[in-house]
Amino acid sequence: MKNFDQMMFDIYRRAKEEAGYNATAFLTMLNERGGIDTAKSLLNSRMPSSGYAALYERGRLDLTVEAMIVENPECHALFSPEELQAAKRRLREFRYKPRT
Repeated sequence: MKNFDQMMFDIYRRAKEEAGYNATAFLTMLNERGGIDTAKSLLNSRMPSSGYAALYERGRLDLTVEAMIVENPECHALFSPEELQAAKRRLREFRYKPRT
């Protein structure tokens, strides 16, 4: 498995390059808190982030933290069962079917 922080930076880069979305708040969180803390913060929030909404509007939920975690079983051990369920639930609510 790639380093989790690198995976997070990769989805930031891909969102910018592939979807035209510059997730500056996400990048700030990554630089200040690291990948795991950033992911946990996003997963544990009751509402989807503005970045999640922006990627939804662009039809690119595959570039969200939730999709990255759900679709990469090697990441599952980094998160609680509740956090994994939160990610799955959010994706399901927005009608995204994870690749697994």
